[in-house]
Amino acid sequence: MAKKRKPGLSDLLRVPDDRPVDLSAYDARATTGGPRDKRAALADIARTGERLADLQERLWAASTAGDRRRVLLVLQGMDTSGKGGTVKHVIGQFNPSGCRIKAFKAPTPRERKHSFLWRIRRELPHPGELGIFDRSHYEDVLIARVRELAPPAELGRRYDQINDFEESLADDGVTLIKCFLHISYEEQRRRLLERLDRPDKHWKFNVGDIDERELWPAYQEAYELALHRCSSPQAPWYLIPADRKWYRNWAVGRLLLEHLQALDPRYPKADFDVAEARERLLKGA
Repeated sequence: MAKKRKPGLSDLLRVPDDRPVDLSAYDARATTGGPRDKRAALADIARTGERLADLQERLWAASTAGDRRRVLLVLQGMDTSGKGGTVKHVIGQFNPSGCRIKAFKAPTPRERKHSFLWRIRRELPHPGELGIFDRSHYEDVLIARVRELAPPAELGRRYDQINDFEESLADDGVTLIKCFLHISYEEQRRRLLERLDRPDKHWKFNVGDIDERELWPAYQEAYELALHRCSSPQAPWYLIPADRKWYRNWAVGRLLLEHLQALDPRYPKADFDVAEARERLLKGA
């Protein structure tokens, strides 16, 4: 009898795609599948970093021989959930030459003239690259829904467009890792107050964040709908409890490791005679 595979973190954090999502049922301080404490997590992150760097180099090397595969990490979450912090602590372990990082802001006048996916397509990772989106095309079914920036019929079409878009990416060799950083209402208040209490954090504070907090229930509903409508076998959502920063960073790093290991990129074989090249060098060429 074949040995049953032990569930990985991808299995534990994956959002079910067969039923509606209720975010109130998820503990934002949970440490699902994680180390016993912060100290153990930081030690594991350091060990994981070496393996991630090796796999990234192999993915980049494979692309030089025609391998079109690449990885796209999508980070979504409420303000202060740690999208930027995740980029800093997790992606900082990679070689920046093989990464493509994009933080999406409000659309520019030029971008508004195009389909909402137009600016997303322009920032997709190239073969061999690791792409990271700080916010993404999901803003167009999140803030657009909460702020009523598009009519309901248009929003309904966007979910289908997103699913078709992500399916086409998977068919083209893109491994999508979509992470929703789940922060609690109370933890967001604490982090916003910290930004006010520390002068070196004032630049990160936006008074508009207080207005957005007043719309918290509407945003939770918008996220629940997006997680349910746009989670598929090719592009599942992963819910990352984000109240504990150390766990958030550990979990995203572990998800990246599991997906890169599954890809198992290989260094390409030499397209020249290795022995002949060595002989020429030894002869003083």
